[in-house]
Amino acid sequence: MTETAQNAPLDEERIVRESGMDARVAAIVEPVLRTVGYRLVRVRLTSQNGQTLQIMAERPDGTMTVEDCEEASKAVSPVLDVEDPIDGAYNLEISSPGIDRPLVRRSDFVAAVGHLVKLETAILVAGRKRFRGRVTTVSDDGFAILRDQPAYGEEPNVSIPFDAVAEARLVLTDELIREALKKDKKARREWKKGDGAADDAQDEH
Repeated sequence: MTETAQNAPLDEERIVRESGMDARVAAIVEPVLRTVGYRLVRVRLTSQNGQTLQIMAERPDGTMTVEDCEEASKAVSPVLDVEDPIDGAYNLEISSPGIDRPLVRRSDFVAAVGHLVKLETAILVAGRKRFRGRVTTVSDDGFAILRDQPAYGEEPNVSIPFDAVAEARLVLTDELIREALKKDKKARREWKKGDGAADDAQDEH
């Protein structure tokens, strides 16, 4: 992989978006999250425990701690109270995308090269709407996958335009978990290094 989600800009637009009420909420919270340093991944209003508004967010480097979730919640709660887009009471739930994350930006698909994904398209592509396979290449307009179990007579390699994608996410595999653990270890190491530098700077004063 030559490019990762870790170097994606904060203001990179999402190519997979919500519809209906979810889209209305996304339009409200996305600019707010951006002002405090987070990128919106996905909004979903469910009927779980009454009504639950699930907002997935992350930092530009792909991380999202418990403290980050609390900070994001404090930022969007007042705006949601003022705009009041949802009828009735609801629970607000802010979370990280997780290892088997949704793919919503071009950089997500670039970072997913070599990994197994499952996705659904809004229109027929190569005669179907549901796919499962490994991302092989990513262009400006779309990406290609190598299906893991193509039906007899089906072409294993499929090119899918971004504007056809309704939903896409990584499939949890041992390989994906190993890579996530490696990234987490590296991030912790860099955080400790930065924290140590900050302590040294304080000692100098």
